[in-house]
Amino acid sequence: MIKIFKSRIYVAFLLLSVSLGFGILGYRFISNYDWIDALYMTVITITTVGFGEVNPLTNADKVFTIFLILFSVVILGYVISVFTEYMFTRRSYEEFKHKTLEKKIQKLKDHVIVCGFGRNGREAVEKLKSYKKEFVIVEMDEDLVSKHEDDDTMFCIGNANEDETLIRAGIDQASALICAMPEDADNLFTVLSARQLNKNLKIISRASVDTSFRKLKLAGADNVILPDKIGGDHMASLVVMPDLVEFLDNLSVSGQDNVNVREILYEHVCPDNIDKTIREVDLRNLTGCTIIGYKNPAGDYVVNPEASTLITKGSKLIVIGKPNQINTLRNEFNI
Repeated sequence: MIKIFKSRIYVAFLLLSVSLGFGILGYRFISNYDWIDALYMTVITITTVGFGEVNPLTNADKVFTIFLILFSVVILGYVISVFTEYMFTRRSYEEFKHKTLEKKIQKLKDHVIVCGFGRNGREAVEKLKSYKKEFVIVEMDEDLVSKHEDDDTMFCIGNANEDETLIRAGIDQASALICAMPEDADNLFTVLSARQLNKNLKIISRASVDTSFRKLKLAGADNVILPDKIGGDHMASLVVMPDLVEFLDNLSVSGQDNVNVREILYEHVCPDNIDKTIREVDLRNLTGCTIIGYKNPAGDYVVNPEASTLITKGSKLIVIGKPNQINTLRNEFNI
């Protein structure tokens, strides 16, 4: 709707320019005014302000002025009506859009809040989209929001440091928060605010320098990521162990048909809430996937766990397999 009004505004200003040009040329060549006087006469005629003429008008000048007034009044009325309608419609549309978005956000549950839509924020959003995970983006830059806003992306415009903004983003119902803002100080204040508003929230924050790592952890962040450190480590690993790193890079953990690694919850393999060993689950024979990791309820990881490892409530399994085997896993355990 707004795009339609914008096109009408362009037409209105084009007609207004034609009217000005017509008047200037008419007074210049019919009345023999210089360019400044021709512009002056055109403006006072179109706007009907009633100032005196530069020179007494001849009959030809009067006829031209009559046509100019009739022509310009219609165009000026059209310009004013279009501009007024656009302003009221835009304001109403923006208010309606914001209210609709706020209602939509308030209905979300277990969604992810992404603070900052820079390079790291956009990468996080793309990954969340591939997992079909609902999310809300908190961003201060309205121009940036307007460039990327669409029906599938929910933006909450405001400062992530402020409690009111986080509340509007539905932090009380959110399951996780990602702080991807460029300044460590902004991330720190956001982590502090978020932890106070939701004690059970999983908070992941980026950091630019090592000294911010401990501060963010003390503020309440569950995980702190240093993108530069990870990038440098990855590049060095490609030199030392290129084949191994490339193999791990080719493992896909998201998407529809190319997933190689999957995380399985206790509820998936023990739907009756009765603990089982890895041998009893018999995942390899049922699906072809291999269990490569086990995370116990305390959060400790075991790589390549024994078949006798007991799967207890609150634990997770990490499995690897071909995409078709992962699909079989989903179907077999109703994931």
